[in-house]
Amino acid sequence: VRVLMKSNADPHSFGISAKEAGEVENADLVVANGLGLEEGLGSVLDNARGEGVEVLEVGELVDPLDYTAGADSDGGAGGSGAAKDPHFWTDPARMVKATGIIEDKLTAELSGDEADRVREAASAYRGELEQLDAEVAELLGSVPQDNRKLVTNHHVFGYLADRFTYRVIGAVIPGGTTLASPSAADLRDLSATIRDNHVPAIFADSSQPQRLAEVLAREAGVDIEVVALFSESLTEPDGEAGNYIDMQRTNAERISDALMPR
Repeated sequence: VRVLMKSNADPHSFGISAKEAGEVENADLVVANGLGLEEGLGSVLDNARGEGVEVLEVGELVDPLDYTAGADSDGGAGGSGAAKDPHFWTDPARMVKATGIIEDKLTAELSGDEADRVREAASAYRGELEQLDAEVAELLGSVPQDNRKLVTNHHVFGYLADRFTYRVIGAVIPGGTTLASPSAADLRDLSATIRDNHVPAIFADSSQPQRLAEVLAREAGVDIEVVALFSESLTEPDGEAGNYIDMQRTNAERISDALMPR
């Protein structure tokens, strides 16, 4: 297994070397998030398909939500023809489903002991994910309903909001990608939303500079905390989010701590 995205990288903007692109074109299988997340790899994946490499884009197969760009989104389906939100990993239950999708693809190509080992590993990991899902539900469920309001660096928590009955009331970067930029009007509107909703914290991804969130905190004219989350990528293996389960547990702990009434 070859992992292309490095630790602490941004999936929207990361790229790979020519050598790595060559490895992709010679792979037996490429597993991608899909739904437009890996914006810098589009041509690489297209070239791989052209060489006959099978590309499994998991996001399309886990009941993706329509991406809702407007403020005060509950993470649910948007209007007709809306683009799909690629950030499905913020819902651990969808990762349980994703594990099964990858397992089915691998075991269809393997046989005997190899297939059995994959099935055993997938089953064990699903158990860990189900335990994680219960922990996250308990942590996020401890926050009073009126406090379950999220302002983030960009629109990344639609699935978490949908699953755990939170509201995404706005984002510093108005879109589902970190590559966009807010206008002065966007910041003014979001500042008003923060003041009107008495939001105590802005959540910014740890892989991105927090300057915009900090500017917004000043612009809003209220005492507001900027909380770093691991919403887009893992840390080094020995870091706070060295694997997916630690990542989600840490995020849930920080969200619940920041939003609990003082």
